[in-house]
Amino acid sequence: MAEKSVAAEKNDAAVGDVADVPVRRDADRRRIVRRGIIATLVGGTFWGLNGTVSKWLMDAYAIDPLWLVCLRELTACWLFLGAAALTARGREQLTGVWRSPRDLLAILGVSFAAILFSQVSYLEAIDWTNSATATIMQSLGMVLVLVYVCIKMRRSPRRRELLGVGLALVGTYLVATGGNPGQLNLPLEGLVWGLGCALASACLSILPARPMARWGNFTVNGLAFLFSGIALALWYRPWEHMPVLDGVAIVVLALCVVVGTFGAYALYLQGVKDAGSMRASLLGTIEPVTATIASIVWLATPFSFAEIVGFVLIIVMVYLTA
Repeated sequence: MAEKSVAAEKNDAAVGDVADVPVRRDADRRRIVRRGIIATLVGGTFWGLNGTVSKWLMDAYAIDPLWLVCLRELTACWLFLGAAALTARGREQLTGVWRSPRDLLAILGVSFAAILFSQVSYLEAIDWTNSATATIMQSLGMVLVLVYVCIKMRRSPRRRELLGVGLALVGTYLVATGGNPGQLNLPLEGLVWGLGCALASACLSILPARPMARWGNFTVNGLAFLFSGIALALWYRPWEHMPVLDGVAIVVLALCVVVGTFGAYALYLQGVKDAGSMRASLLGTIEPVTATIASIVWLATPFSFAEIVGFVLIIVMVYLTA
């Protein structure tokens, strides 16, 4: 048999390269998803621990939740913007976003509907209840993400998703009443702020995805934290509510900003970008698990059997609806 010509061999090689393109793309996509999964798990763990630490700070030093939000936002924003400025691509995004009014409006929406709302509602819920209860209530945002996805994809919820919604409602009832229908186990304010956490969590899983795809994680986060921090500071005037802090409190606050805010938001929203809103919401259940364990071990927070069952049902709901 005659040997193939050089041209024929090159043609076969070219066809092989084209055939390998989808395989390489699938491998790249799986790698990105794995990166998003890891980022979301670590970010959620940081959030869960940060909630417990924040509760300790507010109780031990009489820190107002809004003061803590102002501090976190007006300091973490510079960490995000500084991280963006470290690379040439990040510097291009930082300057380019100002030439796109439409994207600035989108980031402004992220700033108020996601960042500010989530920070305030979460810390208020913790202040009225505890970090575990606040993060469990926040997990109900998964139901809202499901509704959004169903509307966007024009499909009906699946059977397991409907079962998940039912579990969410039963779980919330148990957490709120302790299993006694005649008694509200949570303060009304805690219940309202907890439901606010759920709405804010859904916004955080949905709104930043599009602007981050164009302008990057650090740029979008930095500007969103800056805008919301300035707005809250002008309204709240944190300098008029300064707590008395010692060296321990200052160190713990620094860790809250660097790890619990900058690290947690950067990692979680990178997970939203890489793994998608639904998967990120699912993996975010590491947060209430971490917060519950930390509350029991560190703060010795008591929970009734009915509340524990409610926690478990809500976590199961998240897995079912994802």
